[in-house]
Amino acid sequence: MRQPWITLDRAETPDGLLELRRRGERDFLLTLSGRIVMTSVAHRSEDALARLACAAVAGRPRPRVLVSGLGMGYTLRSALDALPAGASVRVAELNPAVVEWCRGPLADLSGRALSDPRVGVHVGDVAEPIAAAAAGAAPRFDAIALDLYEGPRIPAGGVPDRVFGTAALRVARAALGEGGVLAVWSEQEDPPFERRLASAGLAWERHRAGRGGRIHSVYLARCAPTRSLPPPSRRR
Repeated sequence: MRQPWITLDRAETPDGLLELRRRGERDFLLTLSGRIVMTSVAHRSEDALARLACAAVAGRPRPRVLVSGLGMGYTLRSALDALPAGASVRVAELNPAVVEWCRGPLADLSGRALSDPRVGVHVGDVAEPIAAAAAGAAPRFDAIALDLYEGPRIPAGGVPDRVFGTAALRVARAALGEGGVLAVWSEQEDPPFERRLASAGLAWERHRAGRGGRIHSVYLARCAPTRSLPPPSRRR
């Protein structure tokens, strides 16, 4: 018989109550307003997001990478494992409680990724470091990996999104250095997002994280050639 879930901590957010729960020693669960956000046993697509993003820049001696959000630290851990010792990784997390949980009860899941000397933490909206890099107020990034709740889906009639709207994607494009890559986790294939990427001047590829299981997708986008935008490819 399985043990019951124990709530370790709670944090109020603009989107509802965020809870960290545990069952046994290493079985953890994040919920938001009662909906499952992430579990410690299913993180294949988060790992793939970081691997795909960092594979494009891992050969550079000092790649600068932005990762958001933090979650349970799996995306950050995979990025660190794929990057050289000279890399610099900025992780952006909107909720300070998540940062504390990843330094506390969740730390061992990611091999204490937040303690890696290559890592710096930005507690706040990921749009802020992206805008700073785009404006020249901070160095541009070689890779940006976005692992945000529900991904790039924008509800019908929603306001322009600060991260995944067309204008925001143009800012992200400007925040990337030469040959840089934008990687985005998505719950599923997202044709409206694909059109926004193209409108922002980004050529994209879509990948599935392994075979079977959930239909989560990873989008990789790069600056499109200035002469013409190639038709999107759909890699699986």
